Amino acid sequence: MASKLLIRVYDVGLGDCILCRIPDGAVVDGVPAPFHMLIDCGSWSGIPFLETALADIATQLPSAGGDKKRLDLLVVTHEHKDHMAGCDPVLFEKFQIGAIWMSAAMNPNHEQAKGAQKLQAFAVDAVQRLVESRAELGPELASLTELFGIDNEGAVKALRKDLPEANGIKPQYVFAGKTHEDFELPLKGAKLSVLGPENDIDGYYLGKSGGAAVNALSDSITLMGPGASASVRSKSAIPTNIGSADFTRLKQRMLSSALAFAALSSKVTNNTSVVLLLEWGGRRLLFVGDAEWDSAFRDGKANSSWNVMWHARKEELKAPFDFLKIGHHGSENATPWGADGEPRAILDAILPKPVGNAKAKAKAVASTQRGRYETIPRSELLAELGQRVANAQRYSKRFAAAGLTATALPKYSKFEEDWIELPQPQRTDCERMLTGVGFVDVEFEAIGP
Repeated sequence: MASKLLIRVYDVGLGDCILCRIPDGAVVDGVPAPFHMLIDCGSWSGIPFLETALADIATQLPSAGGDKKRLDLLVVTHEHKDHMAGCDPVLFEKFQIGAIWMSAAMNPNHEQAKGAQKLQAFAVDAVQRLVESRAELGPELASLTELFGIDNEGAVKALRKDLPEANGIKPQYVFAGKTHEDFELPLKGAKLSVLGPENDIDGYYLGKSGGAAVNALSDSITLMGPGASASVRSKSAIPTNIGSADFTRLKQRMLSSALAFAALSSKVTNNTSVVLLLEWGGRRLLFVGDAEWDSAFRDGKANSSWNVMWHARKEELKAPFDFLKIGHHGSENATPWGADGEPRAILDAILPKPVGNAKAKAKAVASTQRGRYETIPRSELLAELGQRVANAQRYSKRFAAAGLTATALPKYSKFEEDWIELPQPQRTDCERMLTGVGFVDVEFEAIGP
């Protein structure tokens, strides 16, 4: 119903593509109309998933004249393939985009993100040289090399230049402490607040010693310089000025250095995700990208996003939410949980566990697919969240009722069997298997002004 706020979480394999429709959030020709926001458009699992999602999105959007559909806001939370691979001008040629938001960390001219950007550049160079070397890559490193692949460069260019020019707008790089009004977004009857990242990217997410760490890593990249890279293009090629044992150690160090660059840069990129709080009709909805958590906030040190928000934005986080987009596809590092102290305090604040006969009120969805990372999703985390949300599913019973077997889930015996009986939030992978529908809808009615 148009009077309800709609969150549609698309199944794009492992990735995020989320449409949000806010009733009467826009004004068109002087008449109230729905406001449509798309948060991320990416996938590890191929463009066909995204093409299908965008085709459905087009059916949900109002006309912008001619064959164009009006999309009021496109948000790209961070610079990873599973969140921006679909940001291709060809895929968006039928959309009229009103505004584009990206993380402040993606602003190439941001003075407080120079260290993070230097680290990103090192990571891209390191993994590309590693690919050129034809080294044998394990699954984890192979996935990291894709995070920094050449196709990301095309998506970033599209977001910074091609899509803005096609729509007559300028991209906006957003950061914590700002709302839609600060960015002159024409949103009515609702409030959109940015909770992360903080504007001082290097200070909060690299820390005072971060620059030194980046420089130390950069020293090791000399091992992957042009000469070294060329010399290992063939597995059998050994430079004449180095022994075979030394050459083997060199390749091992190349592998280690590339992994260090990629893993650290990936963590910083996740932690500089755009985190959005949407307030509408007495409801509070949180979209967290891939923001990570750690044991506690540490002043002057490298921090994770959740801990920074708890330190700097506690007023916005200390009350329960009606909706949570489960971070990083259900990864254990993206929803505070498990440990006592700060992580547990955060989870109890945003998704309190019902006491006695009380029932959970919040809803949550994980856009997920197990495969590249075996513990995405982390089953124990989903079981924990299942105790705290109203849309929890007992997927074992639903599979049985549908005449299907849950054993079809990837790596069932290792990661699902012991947990499938327990309630857990809605998952895009399970929902597609059960319903054949390529998305999960969550709707809310207003409960206040």
